[in-house]
Amino acid sequence: MSIERFDVGARMSEMAVCNGVVYLAGQVPEDASQDITGQTAQVLAAIDALLARAGSDKTKILRAQIFIADLADFPGMNAAWDAWVVAGHTPPRATVEAKLARPEWKVEIVVTAAV
Repeated sequence: MSIERFDVGARMSEMAVCNGVVYLAGQVPEDASQDITGQTAQVLAAIDALLARAGSDKTKILRAQIFIADLADFPGMNAAWDAWVVAGHTPPRATVEAKLARPEWKVEIVVTAAV
């Protein structure tokens, strides 16, 4: 069994691949000045890019965990999600309200996918 890690840092890696499964770290927005829909779209684009590097894509997502800072933003997050997710390939998903590491972040998403 081999584990391939991507963007390895002192504290964490952005992604690991093992036995045909891609594990992403929590992805957060680059531009936190945007509203929840904009921040979610940024995070989803980052997920697309990481999955592509691993030879996967959003149709192969096995599960998604979404953390939002305020459940009042749930509809705006869903607007970006619904525009992004592929019909017929909607993964199992959980969305929870959570205090995120930076107060300006409105959303963080963790994804596990098949290669």
